[in-house]
Amino acid sequence: MSQPKASGLEPRTELTVRGLIIGVVITVVFTAANVFFGLKAGLTFSTSIPAAVISMALLRGFKNSTIQENNIVQTIASAAGTLSSIIFVLPGMIIIGWWTGFPFWLSFAICALGGVLGVMYSIPLRRALVTGSDLPYPEGVACAEVLKVGAGDDSTDSTDSATEDSRAGLLAVLWGAIVSAVFAVVVATQIFASDVVKYFKVNDRGGVTGFDLGLSFALFAIGHLVGISVGIAMLVGALIGWGWGVPHYAALAGGTGAIAELAQATWSHKVRYVGAGAIAVSAIWTLAKLVKPVVSGLAGAMAANRVRKAGQADTLPRTERDMPIGLVGLVTLACFVPIAWLLGHFANVSGLGSSIGMLAVGGVAFVVLMGFFVSTVCGYMAGLIGSSNSPLSGVGILVVICSSLLLTAFVQPHLAPDTGKALVAFSLFVTAVVFTVAAIANNNLQDLKTGQLVDATPWKQQAALIVGVIAGAAVIPPVLDLVNQAYGFLGAPGVNPATALPAPQAGLISALAQGVIQGNIDWSLIWTGVKIGAAIIVIDEVLARVSRFRLPPLAVGLGIYLPTVSTLMVVVGSIVGWVYDRQADRGPRAEPVKQLGVLLASGLIVGESIIGVVIAAIVAFADKLGLNKDGPLALVSPSFGHIAVWFGGGAFAIVVFVLYRWVGRMGRAGA
Repeated sequence: MSQPKASGLEPRTELTVRGLIIGVVITVVFTAANVFFGLKAGLTFSTSIPAAVISMALLRGFKNSTIQENNIVQTIASAAGTLSSIIFVLPGMIIIGWWTGFPFWLSFAICALGGVLGVMYSIPLRRALVTGSDLPYPEGVACAEVLKVGAGDDSTDSTDSATEDSRAGLLAVLWGAIVSAVFAVVVATQIFASDVVKYFKVNDRGGVTGFDLGLSFALFAIGHLVGISVGIAMLVGALIGWGWGVPHYAALAGGTGAIAELAQATWSHKVRYVGAGAIAVSAIWTLAKLVKPVVSGLAGAMAANRVRKAGQADTLPRTERDMPIGLVGLVTLACFVPIAWLLGHFANVSGLGSSIGMLAVGGVAFVVLMGFFVSTVCGYMAGLIGSSNSPLSGVGILVVICSSLLLTAFVQPHLAPDTGKALVAFSLFVTAVVFTVAAIANNNLQDLKTGQLVDATPWKQQAALIVGVIAGAAVIPPVLDLVNQAYGFLGAPGVNPATALPAPQAGLISALAQGVIQGNIDWSLIWTGVKIGAAIIVIDEVLARVSRFRLPPLAVGLGIYLPTVSTLMVVVGSIVGWVYDRQADRGPRAEPVKQLGVLLASGLIVGESIIGVVIAAIVAFADKLGLNKDGPLALVSPSFGHIAVWFGGGAFAIVVFVLYRWVGRMGRAGA
């Protein structure tokens, strides 16, 4: 698949039917995995590099396949993977008790319209923020390097070596997925325990605490991907939550009963809101730090763009051709019409019909203005610090607070007193649309940077982004509905907190909407979290000046907010990943070895998450299948639990050792 350097004028095999099909198939798998895993851990993973590796392996058998065609595949997959960030908002409709499920066409429309609008908004920004900017775009550059190496188009690598690296990468992804999927199935049979749990008293005043170490390869893998600083920060958050918060508030309440139930109830009703406050202040601080570089960077990029010669669209090289601006405007306007109808329809069926005109028109104006603002900010943030590090949750917090304040000021005074819950639902609905715009813009410019580095055609990438958005929008609602039926979301009416998916960002955003509109939130807990978050921010800023180690405040907030079953294994994975990378640095071919570790981690996430969706389907339909909903695949009795802990824990440790030893040797051997 080696090819000559492009001049930017000659045509290339790029936007093909086979590429679209491969991209959509990868999209379906990775989006389902990202939705399930994001709800479980409060984190999503980047799909660009795993999709690129899979694409290169599949397309290598075609003689006329190119690096640009592989770029189209990863573009489709990454767009849909990013769209799954809607799980940070949309489950809030279930949590507040407004929906009992996810209506397919309504949920699809939110994702698709917001996503397409995000693509359209980011097109005019490409030349300013990609071509005419010196922003680093870390993930876009990394993905381009993977594509170049896989194509044998890099001066430092031969085609044969590139072929072997591509093959090794595919093996790492596939075996990671297979091993984690098989382990998840064995856990479902209850032969292996799903976690290691212990609760205990800490004093005579009623203080209790505990820990829950989930034996999850997906959580372990996300620890590898986020790195040691985030892992340690989540451990600090868990220690604050369970070392201070749970014992403190349990003692204040003076509760009695089973230790485990008391600890879980204290965390769910008290400590979780402390974590929400820490997340909120951390996300807003992260955004605030970026205001100055965003404003100055945009101003400089736009000024540089204005001096470019005009009227040369027909003579532009292939690598500078965007979608025609007239088509961009037409598609943008075409999105506003159904968005207006959706907002009006939602207002009408929610009992807000008396203000339908104000809500529909005002809602569209909010989407137009706030959508363009957040797409610009998110696009710049992605270029500055990367899509995965971009504080999307902070954007969601700001959007929901703005929409809730506007509804409180201009709509609520004209409505009956009992419409507060409907207004909260409407606020979440509007926020979901704007958040989708932000999520897609956060990713698109990263993909377009990758395209620039591999001589891709921008308009073809932009078309591929739309395909990815539509494919992802079709997958997300049924997966959300499935996991809601099987497990539910923490904080939603009538769900079992022990089995519910945490959905941390959705819980926080819905709580903020309720707090602003209905005033039914314990703000003292939120403010305690804000103070803790502020203290962590100060510590992090001091660390930034005296050492290379950081303590990311947002990760500390997540450590407080999430249950330990979702955090402790992330910490373990971050430590193992750090050790693996240090070992790689001391040997030959350090970068390929570390890249294989990343691909192995991606496979571990995908395999377990996909099986998680399948098991969720079995749980959801257990009654119809004549199975026990609490353990539909169980092969042993609950009395086997103590043995299952040793079996599961031992097998987990052995598999981790074997997998990392294998990929390390494969990377160093170059095969």
